[in-house]
Amino acid sequence: MNSKNKLNPFVDIIIPNYNKGIFIDECINSVIRQTYKNWVLYIIDDASNDDSKKFLKKYENIKNINITYLKKNKGPHFCRNLALRKSSSEYIAFLDSDDYWSKNKLSEQIKFMISNDYSFSFSDYFSFFQNNSSKLRSTNIKSKFSFEDFINNSSINSSTMILKKKIIGFTKFKKIKHEDYLFKCEILKKNFLAHKINKKLAHYRILKSSRSGNKFKNLINLWHINKYFNHLNTFKNLKSLFFISLNSIKKYGLK
Repeated sequence: MNSKNKLNPFVDIIIPNYNKGIFIDECINSVIRQTYKNWVLYIIDDASNDDSKKFLKKYENIKNINITYLKKNKGPHFCRNLALRKSSSEYIAFLDSDDYWSKNKLSEQIKFMISNDYSFSFSDYFSFFQNNSSKLRSTNIKSKFSFEDFINNSSINSSTMILKKKIIGFTKFKKIKHEDYLFKCEILKKNFLAHKINKKLAHYRILKSSRSGNKFKNLINLWHINKYFNHLNTFKNLKSLFFISLNSIKKYGLK
């Protein structure tokens, strides 16, 4: 690898999509508009039955965009795992199809990782409810996470993460609710640390379907993951759920 590629390595970006046609243009265009150009985008459409395909077809002939249409709905874990198998670059970035990036996200974050020799990074971000992007909340997350930190403060947003592919190894997304929480746990359990670049480089859309009505179910799912995958005892599990809930209220309020 020449010195230029060492400073500007390729990044594979993974976007799973299911029925987010109304948001997918904004998401994909935030990748295309990146000031950093050494990227390949993998979009896995999970058998959407809305107008997603109509929007995605516009991008099929762009050489560094790879789109796969699944015939049956398999879930986000399958989509991300499929894209990981297809990927071949040194760095992996994740982006949800209803979120979008600031145009300097990749350039700033890759430079941050290379200059500090970090293998796992994330950023602060703006959050907003559904279609109301005028009312932005900004996050100010702690600067570094170990596994012990993360189980009490799950504030690493998936759409802000970039990892070196070598630390992912054989780690896969599991077929469970909150598969992204467990994936982060399993990476951090390998004794890697996640480091924050102190900039807001993504916009996170909070959908109505992901709010209040599901809060109790979310806690039950996290309890299950902590017990059966993270092997937390009852006290540590209760502590985890309490602090994760508290941090969620601090970030997004009680809505």
